[in-house]
Amino acid sequence: MEQEYKENCAGESRRDFLKKSTALAALATATPVLLKAAGNDEKIAGYFEKIPLQLEVNGKVHNLSVEPRVTLLDLLREQLNLTGTKKGCDHGQCGACTVHVDGRRINSCLSLAVMNEGKNVTTIEGLADGEKLHPMQESFIKHDGFQCGYCTPGQIMSAIACVKEGHANSVDEIREFMSGNICRCGAYPNIVDAIMEVKKGGQPL
Repeated sequence: MEQEYKENCAGESRRDFLKKSTALAALATATPVLLKAAGNDEKIAGYFEKIPLQLEVNGKVHNLSVEPRVTLLDLLREQLNLTGTKKGCDHGQCGACTVHVDGRRINSCLSLAVMNEGKNVTTIEGLADGEKLHPMQESFIKHDGFQCGYCTPGQIMSAIACVKEGHANSVDEIREFMSGNICRCGAYPNIVDAIMEVKKGGQPL
């Protein structure tokens, strides 16, 4: 009887381990959108343990503890209080959450925070030098490149990257390489003008 009990316990332990391992393996390869949906399931959510994460944001090194399913966007907004990066569609389709990671623009809603271990993140808050605005910020103001302003942080971050990538040589090229950033107010002509001026000015970005 005792032997049978031990075998049953061992069997239950193995089954429990396999269930958890399968769930974690599936979630590890899932998109952030699916991970957020999984967060509504308390059984699955209970399997996540916080892990250490170090990254540099706007020149400051942060040592954090995060769940592996947390997106970079949510980390910036909810843990670091950098709310300039906007949560728009949360599906990588609007560009409102655009930030720079090691100098490259990404949609932070589609990047897990843990994937950015040791990297350098720049958000809209990190562009200005004290009271002195970044040239692209100044140009957006000059050309009225925004209306409601919700998409503006992402637009500016993408605009800077667009120039640095060498994709601001014509109006059509700018429109193509800024197409991932949606402005529901329709300020696209002014945005293009702002980018063109910065490009022609040749100021360091």
